[in-house]
Amino acid sequence: MRLRNLALALAGAAVLGALALASLTAGSHSLGWRAALAALAGPWAPAWGWTVPGDMAQAIVRELRLPRLLLALLVGASLAVVGGLLQTSTRNDLADPFLFGLSSGASAAAVAVIGWAGDALGAWTLPAATFGGALAAAGAVLLLVRRVGAQGPANMVLGGLAISFLLGAVTHVLVFAGDQRAAHAVVFWSLGGLGLARWDNLWLPLAGLLVVAGFVGRRHRSLDTLLAGDDTAHSLGVAPERLRLQLFLVAAITTACCVALCGVIGFVGLMVPHLARRVAGPLHARFLPLAAVLGAGLLVASDLIARTALGPQELPVGIVTAGLGACFVMALLLRRPAR
Repeated sequence: MRLRNLALALAGAAVLGALALASLTAGSHSLGWRAALAALAGPWAPAWGWTVPGDMAQAIVRELRLPRLLLALLVGASLAVVGGLLQTSTRNDLADPFLFGLSSGASAAAVAVIGWAGDALGAWTLPAATFGGALAAAGAVLLLVRRVGAQGPANMVLGGLAISFLLGAVTHVLVFAGDQRAAHAVVFWSLGGLGLARWDNLWLPLAGLLVVAGFVGRRHRSLDTLLAGDDTAHSLGVAPERLRLQLFLVAAITTACCVALCGVIGFVGLMVPHLARRVAGPLHARFLPLAAVLGAGLLVASDLIARTALGPQELPVGIVTAGLGACFVMALLLRRPAR
């Protein structure tokens, strides 16, 4: 088993490294892999036998593509881990980080800022607004969950959907009544993208990933007890309702950190946990690290497709993940035997 896990880890690292290198080379200004690595190496490129690239190539790789690659890795890993946690908490295989109104809250805040508030905080205005909107939506869902949490995890999903539809209605009202430029914000935040990646804002998704990773590291054994049901969890000294509230708060913070820069990138948190469980089993200390790697790789691959499929025009990456996710769900349904 250890040899198998080691082989899988090495294979995953190799695939992720290949995808990362491809991400640095692909784009409207195509570069070879040696040129991309030389641009990263800069003045140390001759030590590896590479020619030092021009300033333009170095700027493209270091200031545009490398931050975008890191953002894809951080967001993909975060969404996959959050999806796995939510599926455990709700006992719903279709639970997803954006099922609980977080994306609707971010979209409403983005539209309000663009159509009504302007750039009060400069370049940080839109990310700050979307982060606050996502957290506000999470707070509203948490209030509902505290009231209906004892009625079962299914009510968490219903509460999230209710908040999502309500905030969606608010967003459409803001678009209709405000500046028509807000319509473009709706498109971006509903389809997702990695174009806002910069070195000075990567700390936000990194903080989100560290929050959820710390929670999993501390509570993975408690999370495992939820797999056996609430009664078993109680008998083992775990309070399921309290754990679910903690889990949802962590999921909300992490998802808000991602939404603030990327908008809505759906289905990553739905697909990846299923694949990770098939390989590593249901225990959280095993399948969630694998889910993080798979999620990072999936989003990097999706971004590659989005940047090259209609080149030089760039697709929103959420379109790619939505297409892959729809195919995955259909395949999942077709594989289940009829009852």
